[in-house]
Amino acid sequence: MLKILLLIAIVFLVLALFRAYQRSLNKPPTPTREQTVEDMVKCVHCGVNLPRSEAIYSGGEFFCT
Repeated sequence: MLKILLLIAIVFLVLALFRAYQRSLNKPPTPTREQTVEDMVKCVHCGVNLPRSEAIYSGGEFFCT
């Protein structure tokens, strides 16, 4: 009786793994993220270059945080 239950469990496990593998083949590949280019600005105070989106703009000049 134990051998039959073990055999059923193994068959169930193999089928589950096979179905999961089949589903993974049907999924479209995840799109790769485009790398965006961003302007770099120089901090007036310390001279560090940083992306414009991270800089603080005040009085016509850029500063780092």
